[in-house]
Amino acid sequence: MAVSTKTKKNADDKPAEKGGIQSLERASMLLDLVASAGPDGMPLTELSERSGLHSSTAFHLIRTLENVGFLTKKDDSKRYLIGSKIFMLAAGAMNENALLLEGTPVLAALSDKTGEASHLAVRSNSEIVLVARMAAKGMLQMSERTGAVRPAHATAIGKILFSQCNEAELEQLLSDIDFRAYTDNTLTSAAKLRRELTDIRKNNVAHDRCELDPDVRCIAVPVYDFAGRCVAAMGVSGPVWRMSEDIIPQRIEELKTAAATLSKALGATF
Repeated sequence: MAVSTKTKKNADDKPAEKGGIQSLERASMLLDLVASAGPDGMPLTELSERSGLHSSTAFHLIRTLENVGFLTKKDDSKRYLIGSKIFMLAAGAMNENALLLEGTPVLAALSDKTGEASHLAVRSNSEIVLVARMAAKGMLQMSERTGAVRPAHATAIGKILFSQCNEAELEQLLSDIDFRAYTDNTLTSAAKLRRELTDIRKNNVAHDRCELDPDVRCIAVPVYDFAGRCVAAMGVSGPVWRMSEDIIPQRIEELKTAAATLSKALGATF
C-alpha cells in the first residue's frame, strides 16, 4: 500500500524524545559529522554508518542539506563538506552582540577568579573599541562604541589585535596612529611597536606595562572564531601592586583558558 506524501512527511518529522523535530535533529547530527571530518569530508556510506541512519534516510537528508547550501561535495567526489551557506550564517552572527552574549559570562567568571577587571575589545580600522568590561568586583560595565576607544599602541588589547594583521594592513594601521605618550612607558614610534608585535606573535600574549595609566598593568590574548580568525581581544587589568611580575604567569594562564572558552563558543576548533 502506497504511503501518501502527507503521511510520510509526518512520519519523518515526528517529535523527538526531547520535544524537537526528529528530521532536524538528524540533519544537525549529519552536519556535526561532516564538520568533524575536516577538509577531507565524509562519504555517504560513512555518514550513514556513523549516524546510525538507514542509507536512504541519510541520502535524502544530505540531498536536502546540499540543496540549501549547508553541504557541498568535494570536487567531483562523493565526499561531503560543510557548504558556504553555513559560513555565511556564522559570519552574519559574528558581531558585537554575539561577542556580548557569549563573552559576558566568560568575563564574569574570569573577574571572579582573578579578582581583577576583565574586558573584551574589537578593532575598527585603527581604533580599538571596548565592547564590554567586567569590574574587579563583578559588576558588568557596558561601553558604547562612541567614547570607548582605546589607543592601540598603549594597550595590551590593541597590541594583540594589531599583531593579528598582515603586513600590508599593519603598515596602513601604523600610519594612522598618533603615537602619543600617555606615560613614560608608552611606545612612541612605529618602530618600537613593530618590535613588540614581533615578540607578541611568538606567544600570543600582549602586555601593557603601565603604558596607558602609570598605576595599571594589563595583559591580553586573542579570541578566535569558527574560521580561525582573531575577532576580539580579551584582557585582564589591575593595579601594579596586584599585577606583579610574580602573579603575571598565573594570570596569563587564567586568561588563556577564558579566551579558549569564548573561542570555542564562537566555533573555534583548536
